[in-house]
Amino acid sequence: MILTIDMGNTNIVIGGIDRERTYFVERVTTAHGKTDMEYAISLKSILEIHHISPASIEGAILSSVVPPLNEALSSAVEKICGFRPMLVGAGMKTGLNILMDNPKTVGSDMIVDAVAAIRDYPCPLIIIDMGTATTMSVVDQAGNYIGGVILPGLRVSLDSLSGKAAQLPFISLDIPDRVIGKNTIECMRAGIMYGSAAMIDGIIDRMEAELHHPATVIATGGLARFVTPLCRHSIVYDDDLLLKGLLILYEKNA
Repeated sequence: MILTIDMGNTNIVIGGIDRERTYFVERVTTAHGKTDMEYAISLKSILEIHHISPASIEGAILSSVVPPLNEALSSAVEKICGFRPMLVGAGMKTGLNILMDNPKTVGSDMIVDAVAAIRDYPCPLIIIDMGTATTMSVVDQAGNYIGGVILPGLRVSLDSLSGKAAQLPFISLDIPDRVIGKNTIECMRAGIMYGSAAMIDGIIDRMEAELHHPATVIATGGLARFVTPLCRHSIVYDDDLLLKGLLILYEKNA
C-alpha cells in the first residue's frame, strides 16, 4: 500500500491505495500553526481507525500547494512510517508533455489529476478540480497538457459574499431544489450553486470550441459532487482521481 497525501489550502487529503483498490480516504484541516508532531498524531489516528499498520505502507508521496508546510508533513510521515514521502515537483518523471509558458509553475495537483485522467479516460480531456480554488485543466487529443483556467472556489465565493454584505448570512452548500429562491438563504444557495454550474458549462463550451473537438469531462474534489449534477454537460465524477495520479507518479519515480 502507498500512502498518498494531497495538501491543499483548506484540507489535506490522506489516502491509502494500491493497484487493486483504495483502502481509505480522509481529510484533515490544513493548519499553518500545527507542528510535525500534531500532523503525525492525526496520521497515526487515521491509520488506527482503518486498522492499518504503518509496517504495511511501502512508500508515500506528497502533492502540495502549500510549500511552507511541506517539511512539517514530511517529518510527520517519517515519524509514523520511518521514511519521508516523495514530493511531487520539478524533476519528477510524469510522462506528461506540458505545453505552458513555464511548465514549472503548473500546480502539482493539476499535473497529478492530468496524469491519472490520461490513463483512465479518452482524450481530449477537461479536468475539473473543485477545492479552495476551482481549476479546469485541458489535455488535447495528443495527450499534451495545454493549459486551463483557475477560478475562485465555491466556498471562497460564498464566504466573500457573506463577509462583504452585512445582511447576508453564512450558509451551507446544499443542492438547491429550484433556481428561483423564495427567501434569502434559498436565493444565495441557488445563486452560488447554479451560478457555478452555469459557469462551468459555459467554460466547457468555449474550451471545446478551441479544441475543435468534444472532450471527456472529469470532475474531482470535495465540492464537485454537489455541482456536477446541476451542469448540462455530461461530467464523470471521480473522487479518487488525484490519489490514482499520485500512485502512478510514485511507481514512475520509485
